[in-house]
Amino acid sequence: MRIFESSNVLTRSLALTALVFVAGFAVAGEPGLGRPAAEADIAAIDISIPPDGEGLPPGSGDAVAGKIVYDAKCASCHAMEGKGKPADSLVGGIGSLGSGKPVKSVGSYWPYATTLFDYIRRAMPLNAPMSLSNEEVYAVTAYVLSLSGVVSGNQTLDADSLPAVRMPNRDGFNDRSGVR
Repeated sequence: MRIFESSNVLTRSLALTALVFVAGFAVAGEPGLGRPAAEADIAAIDISIPPDGEGLPPGSGDAVAGKIVYDAKCASCHAMEGKGKPADSLVGGIGSLGSGKPVKSVGSYWPYATTLFDYIRRAMPLNAPMSLSNEEVYAVTAYVLSLSGVVSGNQTLDADSLPAVRMPNRDGFNDRSGVR
């Protein structure tokens, strides 16, 4: 009989909790959870960078600095020099998209260098997204682009130079961004 009594107590407790929640909702008109997002809260996560580079943050980086960051924070997934495993390869495949064995890498597939910056900034490294500084993101972007020969190894990327980088597959998509 004790099991039934314990179960009955649990049932009554859950029912009482639900009743308090519903009563609070009915009185207030809303559950009263959270708070309205402040402009600063929104700005902290509204970090999208469009193809034209509008909103790129201050900072700069080159492939030499990028290799150091890449080796420390990216190579465990993308291998040394971006050759892949366990994650996708970042290099190779330029000119292969029309072939029977296309290789979709940063250099062969991505139409904008700003998209690479945006992705690295928001999602990498996988175990600590949004943990890289602006300088580290510019540097890793420069390094990855240099691996495919898209930029020279000594070119510095920043908010002015990054949108001007012409990716090999820039014209490979139906582009509605207005960037050419």
